[in-house]
Amino acid sequence: MNATPGPQAVMIPQADPGAGYRAQRAEIDAAVARALDSGWYILGREGEGFEREFAAWLGTARAVGCANGTDALALILRGMGIGEGATVATVSHTAVATVAAIEMAGATPLLLDIDPDTYTMDPDELAAVLEDPPPGLPQIRAAIVVHLYGQAADLTPMLEACARAGVALIEDCAQAHGATLCGERLGTLGQAAAFSLYPTKNLGALGDGGVLATDDFELADRIAAIRQYGWKERYVSAMVGVNSRLDEVQAAILRAKLPALDAGNARRRAIAAAYDAALAGGTILPPARREGAGHVFHQYVLRCPDRAAVQAQLRAAGIGTGIHYPVPVHLQGAYKGRAPLGPAGCAETERAAAEVLSLPMYPELTDAQVERICAGLRGLAGG
Repeated sequence: MNATPGPQAVMIPQADPGAGYRAQRAEIDAAVARALDSGWYILGREGEGFEREFAAWLGTARAVGCANGTDALALILRGMGIGEGATVATVSHTAVATVAAIEMAGATPLLLDIDPDTYTMDPDELAAVLEDPPPGLPQIRAAIVVHLYGQAADLTPMLEACARAGVALIEDCAQAHGATLCGERLGTLGQAAAFSLYPTKNLGALGDGGVLATDDFELADRIAAIRQYGWKERYVSAMVGVNSRLDEVQAAILRAKLPALDAGNARRRAIAAAYDAALAGGTILPPARREGAGHVFHQYVLRCPDRAAVQAQLRAAGIGTGIHYPVPVHLQGAYKGRAPLGPAGCAETERAAAEVLSLPMYPELTDAQVERICAGLRGLAGG
């Protein structure tokens, strides 16, 4: 059988941020022109407008824009005074940015294992290390909980464990714009939350960007100063700061895209339901859903022990795939042998990294493309 896609089977990419621009070209072009015509390109009216509108959409008192999602996490830690001499617990099954942000702030990352069904932090292991911290580490001051692939982590017991230990819980919502837990939007449940606005995210800029959210006005004001050299007045640093600003053009683009986010998430859920149906009765199961959680399917992730063969079969059908993530952070060269692990040793993380496979998932997929992908999935199932 010829595995090369013919003209009728042009490769469907796993991600296509350009499609998001084309779907809203008129609104985005008008927003860019407005920002350019203003003559003010850093920390102006567009950034203020986006912060105000994002906070209102999310349901927090404040939002603070910054250069990217990594910086959003690092700025939260800096704003909380968490850095050198502190440990921050997070997971190894995440984009490396989560761990990089901890080290950017000067703190020590402690990498915990995941629940094998939802790939999010194991709440029992978090509770265990907060109750009995690993020896030789600085005091645990915070936990960064990653809501992965568009679904909430098991946050309730983690919030309780952090409250008992006097530890801050920070939500990493880079993949969870609009996701909910028990009817409440993720990003409103911890002390603060960080969102990446990378182009492939559910809410993505057309360049880099990030935003953080909190109900703590003092924390928000402190972070707003830190992101611009620690200034509270121009050219005078009241505290040690950095340069991490969301520019006006990206803020204008995000203001144009924000009103379409909820509809985009609904389209992602509809595509996920079609994939679920195509997999029904087969050996590969649809992604597990946490009870009480509203999934927004940043990724639709399968688990395949024979991943390479499945990936090859889908590629032959013209279906692109991705792997999120192929190498756990603790096994990457920059961290291997020096990043401390929790008592579980990230065993589930290593198993997941060898088997996860992401299907195409973005609102602009056409019905015809979705049906082609479903046909490929039915082929995997032998249907």
